[in-house]
This record gives sequence, C-alpha cells and structure tokens, in this order.
Amino acid sequence: MAQMEGVQRQFVKAAMAAPFLEREEERTLATRWKEQRDEQALHHLAHAHMRLVIAVAARFRHYGLPAADLVQEGHVGLLEAAARFEPERDVRFSTYATWWIRASMQDYILRNWSIVRGGTSSAQKALFFNLRRLRAKLSRDTRQGDNSKMFATIAQAIGVSQADVELMDTRLSGPDVSLNAPVVDGENSSMSERVEFLVDDKPLPDEAVGSIIDTRRRVNWLREALTVLSERELRIVRERRLAEDSATLEALGSRLGISKERVRQIENRAIEKLRRALTERHPEDVAGAMI
Repeated sequence: MAQMEGVQRQFVKAAMAAPFLEREEERTLATRWKEQRDEQALHHLAHAHMRLVIAVAARFRHYGLPAADLVQEGHVGLLEAAARFEPERDVRFSTYATWWIRASMQDYILRNWSIVRGGTSSAQKALFFNLRRLRAKLSRDTRQGDNSKMFATIAQAIGVSQADVELMDTRLSGPDVSLNAPVVDGENSSMSERVEFLVDDKPLPDEAVGSIIDTRRRVNWLREALTVLSERELRIVRERRLAEDSATLEALGSRLGISKERVRQIENRAIEKLRRALTERHPEDVAGAMI
C-alpha cells in the first residue's frame, strides 16, 4: 500500500514538473500525430498535459472513488482528445482536451459511484454533478429550510422535474446498502442478513400455480353449467353477472321489452339453476361461490 502511494506521488510530481508547451510546439506535435501517427509526438503531447488531468480529477475527489482511477480515466479522455483534435483550428489543445477529460471522468463516476444505474440523459448527468453545489448555494443565499422551494428552483435551473431532484438528493444523501449486510436481530441477538427482513406479499410459486389451475377448472365448470339455461336466461346472466360493465335491471328490461322486476325474477331463477347444475356435476365445489 505504501509502495503504491509512493508511485502515485512520483507520478504526480513528474506530471507537475513537465514543461508547458508553446502554441506552435503544441500545434507541431498534434500535426505529427494526426498526419504521421508519430507515437513519440503523442506521448510528448499527453505528458505535457497530465497536470491538466490531475487538476480535473481533484474536482471530483468528493465522490469517494480512487484518485488514481480518476486520473487513469482522464488519461483516456486526453488520448481521445488527441485523436480528435484538429491542429489547423485556432484553438489551444488544453482548451479542447478539458471537455474530453471531464466527460471521461464523469462517465466513470456514473458507472461506479453506485450499483444502481442512473444519470443516463444529459439532464440527469447535469443534475447529478450540480445538485450538491446548487443546494449549498441556495441554502447559503436563502438561509431557510424550505426544501420544496429549493428543489423547485434547482429543477427549473437544470431542466428536470422536481421529483427527479428529490430522488437524486435522496440517492446522494447516503451510500448503497448491501442486502447481504449483517443485521443484529434484537429479539434473540442473532446475526442475520438484511435480505431476510424483506417482506414479499405475493403468494408462493406453488400457491400461484394452484390458483391458476383452480380458476381454469372452475371456469370450465361454469361454462358447462351455462348450457342448462334458456337463451333469455343466458343473456341476462351474461350481461348482469359475467360482463365487465354489468347492465342495470332497468336498461336490460328495456332492451328485452320486459319490466325490471321480471328481469330480477329471471336472473334469480337462472342463478338457482346454475347452482343446482354445479352441485350435481361437481359436489366437491361450492356452487354459490362461482357467481
């Protein structure tokens, strides 16, 4: 561990000691790499800008990730910038490379800061990397504890919903917690895992399968029993008991040309016929529960 830290310190010291490049020297190195694929020129260009990578990495030190990893990712962004840089444009390489270095580090942080994937859109990324700064600034300026107004202001500034701001604030307020983390059971002082305390209200797989089988069987029984009804009885039962939106007695009587009281009588008679049919054919089932 100490040896690793020593290597890192030497690397930072060497990077900070590298001489700055003049504009023309920088342009010459970039042109040699772009046109001739001169790796020595690329190495010289990258080495001269490693202090920039280290400086950008220092801005992201509060996310709890190893500084060496951030520098490594920044170096990848630096090489990407060198591959895309156009020397003929009147732009310093450091200005162009800063964006690629920062973008590479931000992608690394988003991939590794939490096991929960987040910040996939540009607005979500802006929220992730600016929420703490904006929250601190607004708290300092307003000196009030109204989080709702603060979140609304941040949401408007970044261009996301207030719900997104509240969710991100919750995520940033604490680290991930493993479901396999040990938890002490207060009742018997035994050690358990957090996952053991999660409650699932869904039925067990065998219960779910049994329920599906029973439902299908009873549907078939009911379909068979419906054959004992007359055409008018079948229509009334279907529209009153089996349809998703059941018809009223008055509406159904109007369509059939009879009174609503007559519809009720026919419905009751049909239900009784169905109960008898189900009981005779399947006495083990409770016929009244089918309708």
